[in-house]
Amino acid sequence: MKESLTRILVADDDIMVRTAVSKILEMFGHQVDTVVNGREVIETVNETYDVIILDINMPGMDGFETIGELNRLELEIPVLFLTGAGSMDYAVKAINLGAYDFLTKPIEDIDIFNVKIRRAIEKRTYVLKERHYKAALEDDIQVKAKQLGEQNKLLLSYSNSLESATVQLMSSLQNAMEEKDYYTAGHTMRVTDYALMLGGAMGLDEADVLVLRRAAQFHDIGKLVIDLSCIQKPGELTVEEWVLIRKHPTVGANIINPLGFMKREQSIIRHHHERLDGKGYPAGLTGDELDDLTKIITVVDSYDAMTSKRNYRKNKTMGEAVDELRLCSGTQFDPETVDVFAKAIFNFKPATSDFSEESLEGLYGRETSLN
Repeated sequence: MKESLTRILVADDDIMVRTAVSKILEMFGHQVDTVVNGREVIETVNETYDVIILDINMPGMDGFETIGELNRLELEIPVLFLTGAGSMDYAVKAINLGAYDFLTKPIEDIDIFNVKIRRAIEKRTYVLKERHYKAALEDDIQVKAKQLGEQNKLLLSYSNSLESATVQLMSSLQNAMEEKDYYTAGHTMRVTDYALMLGGAMGLDEADVLVLRRAAQFHDIGKLVIDLSCIQKPGELTVEEWVLIRKHPTVGANIINPLGFMKREQSIIRHHHERLDGKGYPAGLTGDELDDLTKIITVVDSYDAMTSKRNYRKNKTMGEAVDELRLCSGTQFDPETVDVFAKAIFNFKPATSDFSEESLEGLYGRETSLN
Protein backbone atom coordinates (compact mmCIF):
# COMPACT_ATOMS: atom_id res chain seq x y z
CA MET A 1 0.00 0.00 0.00
CA LYS A 2 2.77 2.40 0.94
CA GLU A 3 4.72 3.84 -2.01
CA SER A 4 6.91 6.37 -0.14
CA LEU A 5 9.43 5.80 2.65
CA THR A 6 7.96 5.14 6.05
CA ARG A 7 8.23 8.13 8.37
CA ILE A 8 9.28 7.62 11.96
CA LEU A 9 9.32 10.27 14.70
CA VAL A 10 11.92 9.76 17.46
CA ALA A 11 11.66 11.66 20.77
CA ASP A 12 14.50 11.52 23.31
CA ASP A 13 16.25 14.23 25.28
CA ASP A 14 19.62 12.47 24.88
CA ILE A 15 21.26 13.51 21.60
CA MET A 16 23.38 10.37 21.49
CA VAL A 17 20.32 8.15 21.70
CA ARG A 18 18.53 10.17 19.05
CA THR A 19 21.54 9.94 16.75
CA ALA A 20 22.05 6.19 17.25
CA VAL A 21 18.40 5.31 16.76
CA SER A 22 18.15 7.54 13.69
CA LYS A 23 21.18 5.94 12.02
CA ILE A 24 19.81 2.43 12.57
CA LEU A 25 16.38 3.38 11.20
CA GLU A 26 17.87 5.11 8.18
CA MET A 27 19.99 2.04 7.57
CA PHE A 28 16.77 0.06 7.19
CA GLY A 29 15.41 2.61 4.73
CA HIS A 30 13.16 4.72 6.92
CA GLN A 31 12.80 8.49 6.93
CA VAL A 32 13.47 9.82 10.44
CA ASP A 33 12.59 13.05 12.26
CA THR A 34 13.80 13.71 15.80
CA VAL A 35 12.58 15.90 18.67
CA VAL A 36 13.85 16.37 22.25
CA ASN A 37 10.63 16.12 24.34
CA GLY A 38 6.96 15.27 24.39
CA ARG A 39 5.79 18.80 23.71
CA GLU A 40 7.68 18.82 20.41
CA VAL A 41 6.12 15.45 19.55
CA ILE A 42 2.65 16.93 19.85
CA GLU A 43 3.67 19.99 17.85
CA THR A 44 5.28 17.89 15.09
CA VAL A 45 3.17 14.76 14.71
CA ASN A 46 0.59 14.37 11.95
CA GLU A 47 -1.06 11.66 9.86
CA THR A 48 2.02 11.18 7.67
CA TYR A 49 4.00 9.43 10.40
CA ASP A 50 3.93 5.65 10.60
CA VAL A 51 5.64 5.04 13.95
CA ILE A 52 6.61 7.07 17.01
CA ILE A 53 9.56 6.06 19.19
CA LEU A 54 9.16 7.73 22.57
CA ASP A 55 11.47 7.99 25.56
CA ILE A 56 9.77 7.82 28.95
CA ASN A 57 11.86 10.19 31.04
CA MET A 58 11.91 13.52 29.24
CA PRO A 59 11.81 17.05 30.63
CA GLY A 60 8.66 19.19 30.30
CA MET A 61 6.32 16.46 29.13
CA ASP A 62 7.34 12.88 29.84
CA GLY A 63 6.43 9.83 27.80
CA PHE A 64 3.26 9.01 29.78
CA GLU A 65 1.84 12.51 29.35
CA THR A 66 2.82 12.48 25.70
CA ILE A 67 1.01 9.24 24.89
CA GLY A 68 -2.03 10.59 26.71
CA GLU A 69 -2.04 13.61 24.38
CA LEU A 70 -1.48 11.36 21.36
CA ASN A 71 -4.50 9.26 22.36
CA ARG A 72 -6.63 12.40 22.45
CA LEU A 73 -5.47 13.28 18.91
CA GLU A 74 -6.78 9.86 17.73
CA LEU A 75 -4.09 9.52 15.06
CA GLU A 76 -3.72 5.78 15.80
CA ILE A 77 0.05 5.85 15.17
CA PRO A 78 1.82 2.93 16.91
CA VAL A 79 4.05 4.14 19.78
CA LEU A 80 7.17 2.23 20.84
CA PHE A 81 8.70 3.25 24.16
CA LEU A 82 12.44 3.42 24.75
CA THR A 83 13.23 2.10 28.22
CA GLY A 84 16.51 2.07 30.05
CA ALA A 85 17.76 -0.56 32.48
CA GLY A 86 15.57 -0.90 35.56
CA SER A 87 12.56 0.82 33.94
CA MET A 88 10.59 -2.25 32.88
CA ASP A 89 7.72 -1.28 35.16
CA TYR A 90 7.48 1.96 33.24
CA ALA A 91 7.27 0.03 29.98
CA VAL A 92 4.38 -2.09 31.26
CA LYS A 93 2.56 1.05 32.38
CA ALA A 94 3.11 2.61 28.97
CA ILE A 95 1.71 -0.42 27.18
CA ASN A 96 -1.37 -0.27 29.43
CA LEU A 97 -1.79 3.32 28.27
CA GLY A 98 -1.86 2.19 24.66
CA ALA A 99 1.78 1.81 23.63
CA TYR A 100 2.24 -0.75 20.87
CA ASP A 101 5.59 -2.17 22.15
CA PHE A 102 8.77 -1.17 23.90
CA LEU A 103 12.50 -1.08 23.05
CA THR A 104 15.37 -1.29 25.48
CA LYS A 105 18.31 1.07 25.32
CA PRO A 106 21.05 0.87 24.49
CA ILE A 107 20.03 -1.12 21.40
CA GLU A 108 22.00 -4.34 21.44
CA ASP A 109 20.05 -6.62 19.05
CA ILE A 110 19.47 -4.76 15.79
CA ASP A 111 17.51 -7.63 14.25
CA ILE A 112 14.94 -7.64 17.09
CA PHE A 113 14.81 -3.85 16.89
CA ASN A 114 14.09 -4.08 13.16
CA VAL A 115 11.41 -6.73 13.65
CA LYS A 116 9.57 -4.58 16.19
CA ILE A 117 9.74 -1.56 13.91
CA ARG A 118 8.42 -3.55 10.94
CA ARG A 119 5.57 -4.96 13.02
CA ALA A 120 4.65 -1.44 14.14
CA ILE A 121 4.68 -0.29 10.51
CA GLU A 122 2.46 -3.23 9.54
CA LYS A 123 0.09 -2.23 12.33
CA ARG A 124 -0.05 1.32 10.96
CA THR A 125 -0.62 -0.02 7.44
CA TYR A 126 -3.50 -2.12 8.71
CA VAL A 127 -5.01 0.89 10.51
CA LEU A 128 -4.80 3.01 7.36
CA LYS A 129 -6.32 0.26 5.22
CA GLU A 130 -9.18 -0.11 7.67
CA ARG A 131 -9.72 3.65 7.60
CA HIS A 132 -9.77 3.72 3.81
CA TYR A 133 -12.15 0.76 3.73
CA LYS A 134 -14.53 2.39 6.22
CA ALA A 135 -14.36 5.69 4.37
CA ALA A 136 -15.03 3.98 1.05
CA LEU A 137 -17.85 1.99 2.62
CA GLU A 138 -19.40 5.16 4.09
CA ASP A 139 -19.06 6.90 0.73
CA ASP A 140 -20.66 3.93 -0.99
CA ILE A 141 -23.48 3.88 1.55
CA GLN A 142 -24.04 7.61 1.05
CA VAL A 143 -24.06 7.17 -2.72
CA LYS A 144 -26.45 4.23 -2.48
CA ALA A 145 -28.65 6.13 -0.01
CA LYS A 146 -28.72 9.11 -2.34
CA GLN A 147 -29.59 6.89 -5.30
CA LEU A 148 -32.28 5.15 -3.27
CA GLY A 149 -33.64 8.52 -2.15
CA GLU A 150 -33.81 9.72 -5.74
CA GLN A 151 -35.50 6.50 -6.83
CA ASN A 152 -38.01 6.83 -4.00
CA LYS A 153 -38.73 10.39 -5.09
CA LEU A 154 -39.32 9.19 -8.64
CA LEU A 155 -41.57 6.38 -7.44
CA LEU A 156 -43.50 8.78 -5.21
CA SER A 157 -43.81 11.25 -8.06
CA TYR A 158 -45.01 8.48 -10.36
CA SER A 159 -47.45 7.25 -7.73
CA ASN A 160 -48.81 10.75 -7.17
CA SER A 161 -49.11 11.30 -10.91
CA LEU A 162 -50.91 7.99 -11.29
CA GLU A 163 -53.30 8.86 -8.47
CA SER A 164 -53.94 12.29 -9.97
CA ALA A 165 -54.50 10.86 -13.44
CA THR A 166 -56.92 8.26 -12.04
CA VAL A 167 -58.89 10.89 -10.14
CA GLN A 168 -59.00 13.19 -13.15
CA LEU A 169 -60.18 10.43 -15.45
CA MET A 170 -62.94 9.38 -13.09
CA SER A 171 -63.98 12.98 -12.53
CA SER A 172 -64.14 13.68 -16.24
CA LEU A 173 -66.24 10.57 -16.82
CA GLN A 174 -68.60 11.40 -13.99
CA ASN A 175 -68.98 15.06 -15.01
CA ALA A 176 -69.63 14.10 -18.64
CA MET A 177 -72.34 11.66 -17.62
CA GLU A 178 -73.85 14.16 -15.17
CA GLU A 179 -74.13 16.81 -17.87
CA LYS A 180 -76.42 14.54 -19.90
CA ASP A 181 -79.08 14.82 -17.21
CA TYR A 182 -80.72 18.17 -16.44
CA TYR A 183 -81.38 17.09 -12.85
CA THR A 184 -77.84 16.01 -12.01
CA ALA A 185 -75.75 18.52 -13.97
CA GLY A 186 -73.31 20.39 -11.73
CA HIS A 187 -74.32 18.64 -8.50
CA THR A 188 -70.92 17.02 -7.89
CA MET A 189 -69.06 20.25 -8.58
CA ARG A 190 -71.24 22.27 -6.24
CA VAL A 191 -71.10 19.67 -3.46
CA THR A 192 -67.32 19.62 -3.76
CA ASP A 193 -67.14 23.41 -3.56
CA TYR A 194 -69.46 23.56 -0.56
CA ALA A 195 -67.46 20.78 1.14
CA LEU A 196 -64.16 22.61 0.65
CA MET A 197 -65.70 25.83 1.91
CA LEU A 198 -67.02 24.09 5.02
CA GLY A 199 -63.78 22.17 5.55
CA GLY A 200 -61.85 25.43 5.45
CA ALA A 201 -64.26 27.06 7.89
CA MET A 202 -63.80 24.10 10.26
CA GLY A 203 -60.01 24.35 10.08
CA LEU A 204 -59.26 20.98 8.51
CA ASP A 205 -55.63 20.17 7.83
CA GLU A 206 -54.24 19.58 4.34
CA ALA A 207 -54.54 15.79 4.49
CA ASP A 208 -58.21 15.91 5.52
CA VAL A 209 -58.97 18.50 2.85
CA LEU A 210 -57.57 16.17 0.18
CA VAL A 211 -59.72 13.28 1.42
CA LEU A 212 -62.79 15.54 1.68
CA ARG A 213 -62.36 16.85 -1.85
CA ARG A 214 -62.05 13.38 -3.36
CA ALA A 215 -64.95 12.01 -1.33
CA ALA A 216 -67.12 14.91 -2.48
CA GLN A 217 -66.11 14.44 -6.10
CA PHE A 218 -67.11 10.78 -6.08
CA HIS A 219 -69.87 10.66 -3.46
CA ASP A 220 -72.50 9.92 -6.14
CA ILE A 221 -70.36 7.87 -8.51
CA GLY A 222 -72.53 4.84 -7.78
CA LYS A 223 -75.39 6.51 -9.67
CA LEU A 224 -73.42 6.17 -12.90
CA VAL A 225 -73.90 2.40 -13.04
CA ILE A 226 -77.48 2.29 -11.75
CA ASP A 227 -80.43 2.94 -14.05
CA LEU A 228 -81.87 6.05 -12.42
CA SER A 229 -84.18 7.10 -15.23
CA CYS A 230 -86.90 7.13 -12.59
CA ILE A 231 -85.60 10.43 -11.21
CA GLN A 232 -86.89 12.18 -14.30
CA LYS A 233 -90.50 11.16 -13.69
CA PRO A 234 -92.80 14.05 -12.76
CA GLY A 235 -94.19 12.55 -9.55
CA GLU A 236 -92.92 11.07 -6.29
CA LEU A 237 -90.79 7.93 -6.46
CA THR A 238 -92.21 4.52 -5.59
CA VAL A 239 -90.82 2.30 -2.84
CA GLU A 240 -89.09 0.13 -5.41
CA GLU A 241 -87.50 3.18 -7.04
CA TRP A 242 -86.24 4.43 -3.68
CA VAL A 243 -84.74 1.01 -2.96
CA LEU A 244 -82.85 1.26 -6.25
CA ILE A 245 -81.62 4.79 -5.56
CA ARG A 246 -80.49 3.85 -2.05
CA LYS A 247 -78.06 1.33 -3.53
CA HIS A 248 -75.83 4.05 -4.98
CA PRO A 249 -73.67 4.68 -1.85
CA THR A 250 -72.72 0.99 -1.61
CA VAL A 251 -72.19 0.69 -5.37
CA GLY A 252 -70.04 3.84 -5.33
CA ALA A 253 -67.91 2.52 -2.47
CA ASN A 254 -67.38 -0.72 -4.39
CA ILE A 255 -66.25 1.24 -7.45
CA ILE A 256 -63.68 3.10 -5.34
CA ASN A 257 -62.53 -0.05 -3.52
CA PRO A 258 -59.76 -1.06 -6.01
CA LEU A 259 -58.11 2.35 -5.53
CA GLY A 260 -55.91 1.59 -2.54
CA PHE A 261 -55.08 5.26 -1.98
CA MET A 262 -58.75 6.15 -1.32
CA LYS A 263 -59.71 3.88 1.59
CA ARG A 264 -61.07 6.68 3.79
CA GLU A 265 -62.88 8.21 0.84
CA GLN A 266 -64.51 4.84 0.20
CA SER A 267 -66.00 4.82 3.70
CA ILE A 268 -67.29 8.38 3.34
CA ILE A 269 -68.91 7.55 0.00
CA ARG A 270 -70.57 4.46 1.48
CA HIS A 271 -72.05 6.36 4.44
CA HIS A 272 -72.84 9.83 3.11
CA HIS A 273 -76.59 9.15 3.51
CA GLU A 274 -76.37 8.03 7.13
CA ARG A 275 -78.04 10.07 9.89
CA LEU A 276 -77.03 10.96 13.43
CA ASP A 277 -80.10 9.16 14.80
CA GLY A 278 -79.29 5.92 12.95
CA LYS A 279 -82.20 6.17 10.50
CA GLY A 280 -80.01 6.65 7.44
CA TYR A 281 -78.67 4.11 4.96
CA PRO A 282 -77.06 1.76 4.06
CA ALA A 283 -75.77 0.71 7.53
CA GLY A 284 -77.90 2.74 9.94
CA LEU A 285 -74.85 4.21 11.65
CA THR A 286 -75.27 6.74 14.47
CA GLY A 287 -73.42 9.99 15.16
CA ASP A 288 -70.49 8.53 17.09
CA GLU A 289 -69.85 6.03 14.29
CA LEU A 290 -69.67 8.63 11.53
CA ASP A 291 -66.43 10.16 10.28
CA ASP A 292 -66.29 13.95 10.70
CA LEU A 293 -65.76 14.30 6.96
CA THR A 294 -68.84 12.17 6.33
CA LYS A 295 -70.84 14.61 8.44
CA ILE A 296 -69.61 17.43 6.21
CA ILE A 297 -70.60 15.64 2.99
CA THR A 298 -74.02 14.83 4.45
CA VAL A 299 -74.74 18.49 5.17
CA VAL A 300 -73.51 19.98 1.89
CA ASP A 301 -75.07 17.21 -0.22
CA SER A 302 -78.46 17.80 1.38
CA TYR A 303 -78.11 21.57 1.07
CA ASP A 304 -77.43 21.33 -2.66
CA ALA A 305 -80.34 18.93 -3.11
CA MET A 306 -82.69 21.36 -1.38
CA THR A 307 -81.54 24.39 -3.36
CA SER A 308 -81.57 22.61 -6.74
CA LYS A 309 -84.58 22.33 -9.03
CA ARG A 310 -86.46 19.06 -9.31
CA ASN A 311 -89.22 18.12 -11.72
CA TYR A 312 -91.59 17.28 -8.86
CA ARG A 313 -90.94 20.24 -6.49
CA LYS A 314 -89.69 23.78 -6.29
CA ASN A 315 -86.17 24.32 -5.00
CA LYS A 316 -85.64 26.09 -1.66
CA THR A 317 -83.92 29.43 -1.23
CA MET A 318 -80.61 29.62 0.58
CA GLY A 319 -82.31 30.79 3.78
CA GLU A 320 -85.01 28.13 3.60
CA ALA A 321 -82.43 25.40 3.08
CA VAL A 322 -80.35 26.60 6.03
CA ASP A 323 -83.48 26.68 8.21
CA GLU A 324 -84.21 23.09 7.17
CA LEU A 325 -80.67 22.05 8.10
CA ARG A 326 -81.06 23.66 11.52
CA LEU A 327 -84.46 22.00 11.97
CA CYS A 328 -82.90 18.59 11.35
CA SER A 329 -79.77 19.35 13.38
CA GLY A 330 -79.16 16.74 16.04
CA THR A 331 -81.29 14.08 14.34
CA GLN A 332 -80.18 13.94 10.71
CA PHE A 333 -77.20 16.30 10.76
CA ASP A 334 -74.32 17.04 13.13
CA PRO A 335 -75.17 20.29 15.03
CA GLU A 336 -71.64 21.73 14.99
CA THR A 337 -71.25 21.07 11.26
CA VAL A 338 -74.61 22.68 10.50
CA ASP A 339 -73.77 25.70 12.65
CA VAL A 340 -70.45 26.34 10.90
CA PHE A 341 -72.02 25.82 7.47
CA ALA A 342 -74.91 28.17 8.23
CA LYS A 343 -72.49 30.94 9.13
CA ALA A 344 -70.14 30.32 6.21
CA ILE A 345 -72.59 29.85 3.33
CA PHE A 346 -73.95 33.42 3.42
CA ASN A 347 -70.44 34.81 2.92
CA PHE A 348 -69.48 32.31 0.24
CA LYS A 349 -68.88 33.84 -3.17
CA PRO A 350 -69.29 31.46 -6.14
CA ALA A 351 -66.36 30.97 -8.49
CA THR A 352 -65.44 28.46 -11.18
CA SER A 353 -64.28 25.16 -9.76
CA ASP A 354 -60.94 23.63 -10.63
CA PHE A 355 -60.85 19.93 -9.86
CA SER A 356 -57.16 19.45 -10.52
CA GLU A 357 -54.98 17.95 -7.78
CA GLU A 358 -53.38 21.37 -7.31
CA SER A 359 -56.58 23.33 -6.69
CA LEU A 360 -58.87 23.11 -3.67
CA GLU A 361 -60.98 26.24 -3.91
CA GLY A 362 -63.83 27.76 -5.93
CA LEU A 363 -67.46 27.30 -6.77
CA TYR A 364 -69.12 26.10 -9.98
CA GLY A 365 -72.46 27.87 -10.46
CA ARG A 366 -75.22 25.56 -11.62
CA GLU A 367 -78.94 25.49 -10.92
CA THR A 368 -79.91 21.83 -10.80
CA SER A 369 -78.97 18.64 -8.96
CA LEU A 370 -80.07 15.32 -7.54
CA ASN A 371 -79.15 14.28 -4.01
